[in-house]
Amino acid sequence: MRIDKLTTKFQQALGDAQSVAVGQDHQFIEPVHLLAALLEQEDGASASLLSRAGVNVPRLRESLKQAISRLPKVEGHGGEVQISREL
Repeated sequence: MRIDKLTTKFQQALGDAQSVAVGQDHQFIEPVHLLAALLEQEDGASASLLSRAGVNVPRLRESLKQAISRLPKVEGHGGEVQISREL
């Protein structure tokens, strides 16, 4: 993935997703990490776009938190995470 080809907002979301993954002791940045990060951006458009499309954003956020908590944890990875194959 060429980071320099991504928008600034997406790069920020990817960094936030990485922080979530590291904080939860996950080995990989998964799509759920990225979507959760996109929804938490204060001036991002993701939450409002999904809301306008009829998505219950608070429920989606809660579902993402639950999905993230179920991901396997890895000890001793030293804060190193990789982008998952799915992402």
